[in-house]
Order: sequence, then C-alpha cells, then structure tokens
Amino acid sequence: MNEILKASNLSKHFGGLMAIDDVSFSIYEGETLGLMGPNGAGKTTLVNLITGKYFTDTGSIQFMGKDITRMAPYKRCKLGISRTYQIPRPFPELTALSSVIVSALYGKDRSNQSLDDAGYEATHYLEFCGLFSKRNVLCKDLTLYELRGLELARALATTPKLIFVDEVMAGLNPAEATKAVRLLERAKEEFGVTILWIEHVMAALMKAANRVVVLHYGKKIAEGLPQEIANDPLVIECYLGSCHV
Repeated sequence: MNEILKASNLSKHFGGLMAIDDVSFSIYEGETLGLMGPNGAGKTTLVNLITGKYFTDTGSIQFMGKDITRMAPYKRCKLGISRTYQIPRPFPELTALSSVIVSALYGKDRSNQSLDDAGYEATHYLEFCGLFSKRNVLCKDLTLYELRGLELARALATTPKLIFVDEVMAGLNPAEATKAVRLLERAKEEFGVTILWIEHVMAALMKAANRVVVLHYGKKIAEGLPQEIANDPLVIECYLGSCHV
C-alpha cells in the first residue's frame, strides 16, 4: 500500500503539560487506521496537529509526499484532508443543505464552481448520509444522530482523500452506533477515502480497523493489527487503569 500520511516525532506542550510526546506513525492509502486510548490520552490533540488547528513543537508531517507541518488548515483541506468532530459543530442557523454547500464550495480548489453545482453535490452527500429529507431543516433542530451524519456529509463534500473521524459513536444508542459504523464503511467503499478513526471504545475498532495505534498520556504505547492490540499486555493494563508509562 502507498503511504498517504507520515507523522514523524510529533510533540506538543500546553504550558507544563506534554500532550503529545514524540509520536510517529504512518497511514496507508485505502486503510482504516484506528487511534485509541483512554480519556486524556492525546487522541484529539494528535488529530488537531495533523489537521492544522495546532502546530507541532517538534516533528514533521508529510501528506502525499508534501510537507504540511506548518501549512494553514484550509490549505490542508484543499489538499484532501478532512475531519468530523466528537461534538458536532454545525452552523446552527443554516439548513442542512446550506451547511453542506459551504463545504462543497470551500473544500475544493476550484474557483469556478457555481453555487448550483455545489448544491447538486451537497444534495448527493446528504442523500448518501440518509439526510435528504432533512435538507431544509435548520441544523440546530437536528438530532445528535442526524448531526453525526451531517458531519460526515460535510467532510465528504470537500472531496477528501483522508478523513479523520472523531468518536462517531459517542452519545449514540446501540442501534444508531451500528448505523454510523456501517455508514463509514460505505463511505470508504463508495468514495475511496482513507480513514483514521479515533475511538475510545476498544471493541468497535477491533472490528473495523485494519491497524490500530494506541496512545497513553501522549505517548504511543502500541501499534499493530487489531488482534495484536487486543492481546497486548500493556494496552490491557492501561485500559484497566493501572498503567503508568
């Protein structure tokens, strides 16, 4: 498989707190890479470094052979990096359709795209995510599950090569969580995207991921196939709460 992203020796401090400590890993085209760890492990901070919300203190990030370590977030998006959020971030006063249109217009490096074209594409992504009937509903009136779908529709509308998915199952009931996972699997198949999936629930990643990276207190403590991670004594110890790496 071709390497789509390479993170090398990433570190990030917030005051006296070492949030990410010398973390390195790669993501390969077409895979689902799981990123897991206990609460406070640094999962979201790591994604924030790669998507450009924060800059690293040390280390480098390569995306499709291009150094993006100090690149602005919008430029990373136009290159093909997108994300969803654990706590959805809709435009509350926009309709679902208008919200996805913003992504379709913003995420692509096409200055000549018309509003009509963006609207057509946005409708397609809403339909894919099961939200066509909600296209004229204000985002503030959508349920949590619908907002999760909207997050994915907005991410897909930027036509990404790589999507970071942040705890898609958080707050959902079991039936909704199952549908959300299936939707991600369909997105990978239909749109050919590579996925890094951040998840606190270990069992979910064991089923969906090709490989798994585990963080604990900002350090990478394990990386491997799901079955290897599930049987790793250090990972088990950390999830049971007695790990002090």
